[in-house]
Amino acid sequence: MTRTLPYGSAAVAEAAELILAGGCVAVPTETVYGLAADATESHAVAQVYAAKGRPAFNPLIVHVADREAAERLARFDDRARALADAFWPGPLTLVLPLRPEAGLSTLVTAGLQSVAIRVPAHRAMQALLEATVRPLAAPSANASGRISPTRAEHVVASLGGRIPVVIDDGATPRGVESTIVTLLDGMGLLREGPVTAAEIVAVAGPFDTAVAKGAPVAPGQLASHYAPAKPLRLEATERREGEWLIGFGSIAGDETLSAAGDPLEAAARLFDLLHRADASPAPAIAVAPVPEAGIGAAINDRLRRAAHRD
Repeated sequence: MTRTLPYGSAAVAEAAELILAGGCVAVPTETVYGLAADATESHAVAQVYAAKGRPAFNPLIVHVADREAAERLARFDDRARALADAFWPGPLTLVLPLRPEAGLSTLVTAGLQSVAIRVPAHRAMQALLEATVRPLAAPSANASGRISPTRAEHVVASLGGRIPVVIDDGATPRGVESTIVTLLDGMGLLREGPVTAAEIVAVAGPFDTAVAKGAPVAPGQLASHYAPAKPLRLEATERREGEWLIGFGSIAGDETLSAAGDPLEAAARLFDLLHRADASPAPAIAVAPVPEAGIGAAINDRLRRAAHRD
């Protein structure tokens, strides 16, 4: 049985004890709830893969307390340091060359010589990092490919019975996963997120157009991801028969991402409403158009992956 513990020192202490014993627990970050385990222990990381049913070739993001801890695991260049100084702690993941002495499990990196790493801002994850004194692998706390969790109840609905504990600290403030930038052979944007492409360019200069996109070097690169069980139609301006319509702006729907047309509110509510639509009696889901500007690019990236069917 999975227990839900309200955030506090007792919950953090129990979760830390489970992690140090080789287990994994769900904990909120500012983006989504993550499934955290000791990134240096292969057995612990294997439990994360098993709980999620995650493809073994898809790497995991490693969370650390600060840039100093990150530099013990990865090699930073000037652009990486500039981005870290500008956006950490916060929802930016950097894919960097792995230090040979990092000591991370090869399951975390999927056997690659690179690592996806970030410094989270959320108090619960920071408290867990402080209590464990370990780098924590923490992908989203949901079954692989399904809707990411922004509340503790989403975690229980997806992983109940597979993990021992969820720390509940309410809804996550950002609501979509971190932006991912690679700095392996030039700078490239691998996943849209709360830190926008324009913000990255303003700090580190333009992206390198020659950066290749081959096998996944970070989470969220699979074509089908964040998917509900029901078929999903995008750019819907009206409800068709049998659909649960998620609205935006002037399109009201059964529920709305943001009646005011605010993309930040929409990002925070996106996965919550996809969960509700998936649990509704309607056999299909439709989502109103969301503009691409700013964080809208991240919202639409998640929606396109959610709608993709292999």
